[in-house]
Amino acid sequence: MATTPDFRALIPTGSTARITRRALLSGFVVLGAAGALSACSPNKTFAASAKLDGVMENKLNIYSWGDYDDPGNITTFMKNGTTVQFDSYGSNEELIAKLGATRGTSGYDIIVPTGSYIPMMSQNGLLEELQLDQLKNFENIEPLYRNQSWDPGNKYSVCKNWGTTGYAYDARVITTPMESWADFLEAATGVASKKTALLEDSWEVCSIYFGAHGIDLNTTNKADLDACEEYMVKTLATHIKAFNSTAVTSGIPEETFVLMQAFNGDVRLGMQESDSPESWKFVYPTPTANIWMDTWAIAKGAQNLDAAYAFIDYMLEPEVSFREVDYMGYNTGVVGMADLAAANDFELPELVFPPDEVVARLTASEINSGTERIVKILNRMMAQAAS
Repeated sequence: MATTPDFRALIPTGSTARITRRALLSGFVVLGAAGALSACSPNKTFAASAKLDGVMENKLNIYSWGDYDDPGNITTFMKNGTTVQFDSYGSNEELIAKLGATRGTSGYDIIVPTGSYIPMMSQNGLLEELQLDQLKNFENIEPLYRNQSWDPGNKYSVCKNWGTTGYAYDARVITTPMESWADFLEAATGVASKKTALLEDSWEVCSIYFGAHGIDLNTTNKADLDACEEYMVKTLATHIKAFNSTAVTSGIPEETFVLMQAFNGDVRLGMQESDSPESWKFVYPTPTANIWMDTWAIAKGAQNLDAAYAFIDYMLEPEVSFREVDYMGYNTGVVGMADLAAANDFELPELVFPPDEVVARLTASEINSGTERIVKILNRMMAQAAS
């Protein structure tokens, strides 16, 4: 009698579906990633990947974030005779350090980096160039989520999940209309003082100031960075109760804050757990906020290429993709997700599927010469808030 291949997921024992992958990010600490890549000079050789021959391998090794895929989808995929093993990491820096140290011999086939890290990883030889003709379902990805600035032409990656940043507030306490980052700052330093939570991500936090003042969220201008530091450390930090990327999932149901910077899908989780969700509002703030994207990519040195392409292609099938949306609470960028949500009584769809006009004004984060400075700004803010 045929047996189902093993599905092994090596994830931290404390991981749960309520602690989302985005919430687990403890900060945009790209300095660690840069250090991990310092030994990956172009003149050093990486192991070669296997060749495609159209024969599905009987194993597939995936290195991803813990609890980041619907287990039912994995079980169904394995019915083709391929055993899937997941190992997990807690940050992009950890992923990069592993791949950089093993130089193509990590044993992993598929990896799931955040899009803004793709340039750094590709330039250092950590990624296999994709053969898009092996992904018949690539066309299922909406055009808006292809061809991103950090990976033109989807040379190295395709969308897995995406989301954005905004803020949730208790409308029983903050009674004035809220629409912008400027409104957020006014409330945080006023009625929501000492009842406000920020993310632990330096780019996201500094983007509040930049957005409120009409400054490019990826600015490298010294005057902009100086002004940001002056205000965020000396003014805003003194009003902040916590820097906690998981705050919103418990903060809404437990009502421990009245204003929280948060990822859209995590706000949905918090509202689903609340006894009074109607008391909470979520804002996609003007003028802009982050559009983040986690991606499917293939590691340099991958030995199970046919299985890797088959798996990614499978995940891009609409019905499979919707099960991912339902499990994770974030959009996959595959066509028809909003329609499937409407047909399946999906709760609070507006928190997963922003209007087109919102998506059109979002900004992707960049790793640039200003990154080190904004990390230092966040560290100073945390120290000031704790003093």
